[in-house]
Amino acid sequence: MFFLLSKLLDFILLPAVWLVALLLGAWLARPDGRARRRWLGAALLVALIGTNNALVNEALLAWEVPAVPLAAVAPADAAVLLTGIGIGNKSPHDRVYLSQGADRLTNALWLYRAGRVRRLIISGGSGAVLRTQGTEAGNLRTLFLLAGVPDSAILLEQRSRNTRENAQFTKELLAQHPDIKSLVLVTSAFHERRAVGCFARVGLAAQPFPADFRTTDRSWTPDYWLVPDAEALVRWSLLLHELAGWLVYKVAGYC
Repeated sequence: MFFLLSKLLDFILLPAVWLVALLLGAWLARPDGRARRRWLGAALLVALIGTNNALVNEALLAWEVPAVPLAAVAPADAAVLLTGIGIGNKSPHDRVYLSQGADRLTNALWLYRAGRVRRLIISGGSGAVLRTQGTEAGNLRTLFLLAGVPDSAILLEQRSRNTRENAQFTKELLAQHPDIKSLVLVTSAFHERRAVGCFARVGLAAQPFPADFRTTDRSWTPDYWLVPDAEALVRWSLLLHELAGWLVYKVAGYC
């Protein structure tokens, strides 16, 4: 139930949905009434804020966990890579498709190749509402093998469907591997706060190693502040989703 409610919340928090709802309200309102002007005014406000690249970038800069230099990562027994970066509904199914967050995987590989961790743990089953064939952890394992990581250095946790379960099931997996005592947690920078909190809640202290940054460096050029960008709506959706998720997890005591 929690999983399904989280998917519904994702839909409700989409600024594009708000915009459509406001325009629908204006269309249904009386043509000569003040209500229509209010609906249209609200829609214009959402459009102006929602497509402003500077505003969403500043908000994300305040929320994302800053990048960590490789040299600052203390050597650890394993890196935990959280999934959520695969595309499962794409044919042909003879390869692995990755989304924008693909550098979660490359950052975990970088930690391994740099000798900062000696093993890789991939945590994640499927985030789809309906079950699909295979798991994302299994798919990402294939990519690590192609990159030359030995199978003996890879552990899979394939049951989790959300961040809380990532932490719970990773702890259960580590009970079978008492030699792994220190962790580095690799996930998207906007998601790192919630993930580290969930792992700490189940008793797993992990160094944060954020990846998949959705921000750019701050700029003072006019195009940064004034030119509308449709991609800004996507980034607002992402940030609102994560803020809501973090708040719900905090209230529920998950992180």
